[in-house]
Amino acid sequence: MAVHETGEPADEPDDQAPSSVRRSTRWRAVARRLLLAILALAGLLIVAGLVVYGQLRASLPRLSGDLLVRGLTAPATVTRDSLGVPTVAAGTWRDATFALGFLHAQERFFQMDLSRRQPAGELAALIGGAAVPWDSLARRHAFRTRARTALARATAADRDLLDAYVGGVNAGLAAQRRPPFEYLLLRQKPASWRPEDSYLVLFAMYNLLNEENESARGTLEATLPPALADFLTPRGGAWDAPLIGGPFMAPPPPGPAVEEPPGSNNWALAGFRARDGGALVANDMHLGLGVPDIWYRAVLTWSQGGAPRRLVGVTLPGVPGLIVGSNGRVAWGFTNAMADVIDLVVVESDPADSSRYLAPGGPLPLARRREIIAVRGAPADTVELLDTIWGPVTGRDRLGRRLAMRWVAHDPGGANLALLGLAEVRTVDEALALAPRCGMPPQNMVCADADGRIAWTVIGRLPRRFGFDGRVPVSWTDGGRGWDGGLPAEQYPRVVDPPEGRLWTANNRTVDGAGLVALGDGGFVTGARARQIRDGLRALDRADARDLLRIQLDDRALFLGRWRDLLLDLLTPAAVAGSAGRAEFRALVATSWSGRASVESVGYRLVRGFRLHLRESVYGWLTAPCAAADPGFTIENLGPYEDPLWALATQRPPHLLDPRLRSWDDALLAAVDTTVARLTRDGRPLAARTWGERNTAAIRHPLSLAVPQLGRWLDMPRTPLPGDSNLPRVQSPDMGASERMVVSPGREEAGLFHMPTGQSGHPLSPYYRRGHAAWERGEATPLLPGPAVWTLRLAPGH
Repeated sequence: MAVHETGEPADEPDDQAPSSVRRSTRWRAVARRLLLAILALAGLLIVAGLVVYGQLRASLPRLSGDLLVRGLTAPATVTRDSLGVPTVAAGTWRDATFALGFLHAQERFFQMDLSRRQPAGELAALIGGAAVPWDSLARRHAFRTRARTALARATAADRDLLDAYVGGVNAGLAAQRRPPFEYLLLRQKPASWRPEDSYLVLFAMYNLLNEENESARGTLEATLPPALADFLTPRGGAWDAPLIGGPFMAPPPPGPAVEEPPGSNNWALAGFRARDGGALVANDMHLGLGVPDIWYRAVLTWSQGGAPRRLVGVTLPGVPGLIVGSNGRVAWGFTNAMADVIDLVVVESDPADSSRYLAPGGPLPLARRREIIAVRGAPADTVELLDTIWGPVTGRDRLGRRLAMRWVAHDPGGANLALLGLAEVRTVDEALALAPRCGMPPQNMVCADADGRIAWTVIGRLPRRFGFDGRVPVSWTDGGRGWDGGLPAEQYPRVVDPPEGRLWTANNRTVDGAGLVALGDGGFVTGARARQIRDGLRALDRADARDLLRIQLDDRALFLGRWRDLLLDLLTPAAVAGSAGRAEFRALVATSWSGRASVESVGYRLVRGFRLHLRESVYGWLTAPCAAADPGFTIENLGPYEDPLWALATQRPPHLLDPRLRSWDDALLAAVDTTVARLTRDGRPLAARTWGERNTAAIRHPLSLAVPQLGRWLDMPRTPLPGDSNLPRVQSPDMGASERMVVSPGREEAGLFHMPTGQSGHPLSPYYRRGHAAWERGEATPLLPGPAVWTLRLAPGH
């Protein structure tokens, strides 16, 4: 029956009505029924959406009110400012640590969960079979077992703080009306936090910061003539800017007989170099960028012995305490030391029994270990692993021999909570004494104290090698090579109160001599970034926090300047004749070059691309025998290549030229042509290919990586950003400054801070993106939180 708009029944159509009228009437009826169905479906979707929205809202963190929680010994207050940065006011350090755990769980529990599951090899239980290959690799290291061992070795004081933190985490998780939103989408339930899980987060940092590069070096040295291998893997170069010693000159190209990873910056200025007399520490830790950021800002305050105490800086969700910042008397910052803390050991099989291997005390059986990997929505997977006395078997070399991994992370003292002691040090001397005891990935630590003193050392455990230098895999069978425990504290390199009042590190080689032997070479980067920072500091007589921020944001392209000059000399009228691509390339390099890695520069992108394509072709030709001998060989793991590549491009030894080419000019011009071809293959003009187009932020949430449709809701804006890897303002689409900090201990109110994304990991929180725009623009924003906007009061419950 048709229905009028008034809702009254309509007369049935007359049988004698024209067919067009009858069809129109029938279609109106169908359309109305369809509309009703659509409205009903829309209503259901709206209701479902409201239910989902309500569930998501229920999983938001608690920002205000009064809450009873078990595990707290006295009331504590959490205030948040307009950026969501919390200030915890507690009676004791233990209660402040409990409150920090509560905040971490409320704002970042899913991030914490991934951080414990990744090293433990337990991702598949959460997200399904796609993670099984990763879990299988992770299980080789038995980090869950090692975490339990580390927990058993914890001091009573560290265990007390850890228990407080874990209690806070689980209280924060229980205080949410619904689980964190990621679990609602995954239809999973979060598992409570255990004390051993915090050690797993430390192991996750080992995975993030340590990289094995011996295999590629070993293949290179075993395959190429020694002089050529030495030339392609120099131990230094003209760009070196160490704290101790001078540059190592790279070897020259051998006679006829035979992209760098970006990282972190930190530096310190002594009090006599500062305008107000207070020593300054600047730190920007460059890591992979995701949503939420790896760090969580916090201020923790309590009373100790009747005196007020305060920690200001960044924390790591999953771990108690402050990672980088200031305790009011000492401020500190980290960069990856690029120390060599991984060795590959050639495992020699017993000729009489392939299930055994040769060891210093005689043949031993390969230990076999079965790991059961839980998989969401599928049967469990089983992986069989092999272990030796040196470590797990991780692969084979080019000759098919097994390789075992010896890694500081595997040692009983490789992970501990000694870093918590930085909260209590009062001088740089106390900080230096603590550094060798900390179980963490080795880092360059620069620190300053309230008396104006500064110092540098390496914090974290270092191995004491004997019989070899650790650059390539070797056999330890005869007992003449190996590790003799950890490096003694008195052998750690350090610089204290340098006469010039300046310290700097940027993942470069920092030392020479015995200090370099102690550190080894874990993949030091070219010193161009460190040199630019050093020279920037030396240009300052007296500085303040804003002066140091300007150095952190320095995007001058000093490193590529000589490559631009080389290109302009190369692209002569004869070289560009008959090639419109080369002619346009030269014009853009000449005119669209600001001398910076700026978003609008086409010239910067072209020069950078040319250098990388030249390396790709030249190194590809020279190392072709290595790739043939070892399918896993890559030139990316060979370390810094600037000096060898520059020597080839300028000295042009004919015996090292690819024989398919007539001259080195042809080799360089081919790299120009490759750059043009790759940038124009999609039909867009070369003049439109700015650096900003290439260097556009892609800072994503883990869930949007799996479900891209969620990106609009979960990811950060895709904004073109200045900066690059070989200058202080390190930036790539998904890697850059995970924080920027400048602080003077005792003068924290004058400090500056940036952090990408926001404090909260919940997309409905007002603090999910708050502060991100200031990070993008490099605005001078304060280190300390602003006035309180929210107040949450926690009280002991039963």
